[in-house]
This record gives sequence, structure tokens and C-alpha cells, in this order.
Amino acid sequence: MSLNSDMSAQMSERFNVSGALLVKLFGRPGDEASAFSDRAAQVRDVGVSMAMANRWFFTALTLVASLATAITYGLGGNLVITGVLTLGTLLALVGLLAQLYGPLTALSNVRVDVMTALVSFERVFEVLDLPPMVRDAPDARELKDGPLEVRFEKVGFRYPTAEQVSLASLESIAREESTQAGADVLDGVDFTVAAGTMTAIVGPSGAGKTTISALVTRLYDVTEGAVRVGGDDVRELALGSLRGSVGVVTQDAHLFHDTIRANLAYASPGATDEQLLEACAAAQIGDLIAALPDGLGTVVGDRGYRLSGGEKQRIALARLLLKAPRVLILDEATAHLDSESEAAVQRALDQALQGRTAIVIAHRLSTVRRAQQIIVLVDGRIVERGTHEDLLAAGGAYADLYRTQFDTDESR
Repeated sequence: MSLNSDMSAQMSERFNVSGALLVKLFGRPGDEASAFSDRAAQVRDVGVSMAMANRWFFTALTLVASLATAITYGLGGNLVITGVLTLGTLLALVGLLAQLYGPLTALSNVRVDVMTALVSFERVFEVLDLPPMVRDAPDARELKDGPLEVRFEKVGFRYPTAEQVSLASLESIAREESTQAGADVLDGVDFTVAAGTMTAIVGPSGAGKTTISALVTRLYDVTEGAVRVGGDDVRELALGSLRGSVGVVTQDAHLFHDTIRANLAYASPGATDEQLLEACAAAQIGDLIAALPDGLGTVVGDRGYRLSGGEKQRIALARLLLKAPRVLILDEATAHLDSESEAAVQRALDQALQGRTAIVIAHRLSTVRRAQQIIVLVDGRIVERGTHEDLLAAGGAYADLYRTQFDTDESR
């Protein structure tokens, strides 16, 4: 079963649209084909071995049944000759043995199938029995109405180790891969995003910016301190209420292999086409959809591969607008877009941010200038905070980041 799962994993990861493109770009089709052939050969060999074992088992069972029948005829015939048994009794006994042989063969088949299936069931139930890392408190309450403030109070956080989140059957692998056990990602992070305002979080890669997004939506619980939304600790809020009020746009917008309509309606299943088109217009994608032959019925392909990066981001933003979140988190939403696509997405974001509490996580500092507060995060700690102008004047880490990015853009 492990070999089958490995082969299935390779097929789903390496041979889908994005995986196949990566394989081609790195010139590895031959290597992947060879690796797949090796795994397929291993699965074949195991399958042949199991089939041979089953055949030997059935051969032995048939031989035993045949010998039992022959012995019955031999001994029974002798007993009939001596008058101990009648011929009718002997024939009845042989008939009963023949009827017994069929169910025994069927039971042996069931045993083989069950033994094969037990391996799969063991893995399935191992996953089903895993307790959720985050769950509602017994007295969890709903978020209050109105604009929401977001506050981090002396927050410390470290991701769980691989051993803590892995399956029991994979613990040995998890121990080998758990190389950063207990490493602090955030340390004493303390800030407030006032209701209806925008706070930008900037810093180098690995500083902990995306972790802040995960803590607001309570994908993880803090290790120290508290995260509050609307004045309530997120651990005391119902997950459905919290996540229904917080919307996140990431740099890698995920679209399902379905129509644009279905992808948009994922946020609001009961939305009409008119409402979908209004959201698309607000996200600066309405004209493109109107120009498509099938309009909202256009299939976007696996992970939206038929669309450009900017188009995917704007559809993801339209989907988010249909959700109508009160808190909006933009996690590197324009990080990998060209200038034209970035400008279109930025116009859509400007409209989406109006009147909402917003946290903008960005590498490109051009997207955060209008923020009422900019927080500079380095190695999980806040090293600076203020407005764009104040931080430039201070000449610290933000000014260094800005100058480095400005010089890079100028040299292009």
C-alpha cells in the first residue's frame, strides 16, 4: 500500500499541470519518467508476488479438498462393503463435503481482500482519529456587529514540530525532518489595527509576516500572549464566525478546475449572476469576463492555468468581495505580478479596502505608502513602526529596505 500511495503521490504532484510545467522547465522529464517506472515496477513485483501467494494458497486448498474427497470415497467405500454405511449415506456425505468446499473458498477470498484492505483502513482511521489542532471552545461566542479592531498583545509563536502533527506511522520520518523544533517565529509582537484603518507589515523573507495572517484567522493558536478581534480573544470566538468575518488574499490565488461562476459562487453559493458581475466589476475584471465567449461559464482550468497571474488575483479578489469580510488581509497579493497587472490589482484593492480593517503584508513597498501604520518585522520582532514618511526620515530598517528596492527598480 505504501508503494501504491507513493506512486499516486508522484502522479498527483509531478504530472498535474503546474507540476508537469516545472518538470519541463528544469529538464527533468527523463528523471521523473525513470522514477515513476521504478515505482511502477515495484508495485508490479509486489502485485505478482501477492498473486502467486494467493494461487499457491488456492492450489493447496483445492488439493486438500480433493484429497478429502478421495479419502472419503476410499474409506466410505470400504465401510459400505462391510455394511457399516449405506451407499446413500456415503453419497450424501460426499455431497455435503462438496457444498462445504465452495463457502470455504469464498471465505479464503474474503480473508485475502480484508488483509489487503486493512492496511488502507489503518491509514484512513489514523487520519480520522487525529484531534484537530484548533477547535471551538465549549462556550465559544459570535463576533459582535460593526467594524472590527485587530490587536496583537505580546504575541509569541512557534510552529508545532513535525512529530506533533504527523501520523503515528510516519513518526520516524517526522523525527528525521524535525530540524527546527521549538524555533520562535514571533517574539513579543504587540500592535493594534484600529477599526477601518490599514496597517502594513513589511520585512525580509522569513520574518514572520505570513504567520501573523495565520494567527488572525486562527489557523494556529498563539504560544504566548493573545490575538484579539473586535476586543475578543480569537480562542474564545466561534471559528465559523471569525473566519466568516476575515478575508484573505494570498500571492498564489487558488482557483478550482471549474467555471468562473462556480469559483466566485464558492464565497456566496446563493449569489445571482448579477451579483457576481458586480463583484467582478469592483475587482477590475468585469470587462475581461464580458469579452469571453462563455462569460461566467468559462472553465479556468486546473488552478486557473488558462488565466494570467493578474486575472487570477482579480477573480480571487472578486470572490472575496462576495464574502464581504469586515477584516481584510492581503498577503503579498501583488508580489509576482508585472507592472500592468499589479496596477490593475492595486486599483481593485484600493476599492476593496475602503471602510474595512486591513492588514497588508508586502514585499513591494510601493503598495504600503498609504497605510496609516507601517510595522517593520525582522526575525519575528517589531523593530520599527510609523508612517511611510516618518520611517523614511528615521533612516532605519524601513529606509534601507525602501532604498534597496528603489535602486533595484531603477536598475531594471
